[in-house]
Amino acid sequence: MIAEAARAYSNWGRWGEDDRLGTLNFLDAAKRRAGAELMRRGVSFSLAQRFDMDGPQRGWRRRTNPVHTMLDTGTDAALGNQGFPHGLGGADDVISMPLQCSTQWDGLGHIFDHGKAWNGRPAEQVVTSDGDLVTGIEHMAPHVAGRGVLLDVGRVVGGDGELPDGFPITEAHLTATAEAHGLTVGRGDIVLVRTGRLSRARREGWGEYAGGPAPGLSFTTAGWLHRTEIAAIATDTWGFEVRPNEFEHAFQPLHQVAIPNMGLLIGEMWDLDALASDCADDGVYEFWLTAAPLPITGAVGSPVNPIAVK
Repeated sequence: MIAEAARAYSNWGRWGEDDRLGTLNFLDAAKRRAGAELMRRGVSFSLAQRFDMDGPQRGWRRRTNPVHTMLDTGTDAALGNQGFPHGLGGADDVISMPLQCSTQWDGLGHIFDHGKAWNGRPAEQVVTSDGDLVTGIEHMAPHVAGRGVLLDVGRVVGGDGELPDGFPITEAHLTATAEAHGLTVGRGDIVLVRTGRLSRARREGWGEYAGGPAPGLSFTTAGWLHRTEIAAIATDTWGFEVRPNEFEHAFQPLHQVAIPNMGLLIGEMWDLDALASDCADDGVYEFWLTAAPLPITGAVGSPVNPIAVK
């Protein structure tokens, strides 16, 4: 099933053999100009979770929460031991964290399919101990800005605004939610799917938010993701797709199709609650969205602070 979907929904060669952007190619200048016209009220929303030691990570595959420490403090300044003249003092800090520990993008070098990276390149020639030598996340940094659309599936389909763990979001759910919101989803859009899973984690504690059971996109949505020609998609869950996955002997099969074969930019652990509340109040589910990854050379993922403006 995975191999069949990978063949059916492959974009290999679509933008040339040297492509580094995948579906971000759908987000062109015309789409970006149209997206900019969606800023009407001037109200903005950060769609990022906090980056601190109280985050969701549990250590799986060495993913930890951020560790933030100070290099210089007000105490150092008060003691006068910083070495600056004329009473000048300052503070400085450092952070240590995996690049995908909180709100983030998966880069095109993050997932391989049978040893092949995006566009059919041999994985070992793309990502080495020096990083992603071909499709590093830095290549995407100038491009992730355009029309954002929110599909609040949790509110439309779920009870009390949330979907239960293990709930597979199908194409029918996505299209029904778009219709309920008065949206048409299409080429170049950055789609945000709210399940309500983050809301539940905030209420009940992180628990198994990272890696455990969760609502998410069904593997059967691969055709919709390909056909709509969206530029990117993000959710409020740890893993984007439904967990447990829908069939045995596979791990994150939708990732396996979407990233190395389709070239789709996938975001995870986005905080969509405040935006969703505002959209429910004014009935407008489209907005300007800028969500540039940090241009970390050779990275296969990046933290991001997405900003939606209505």
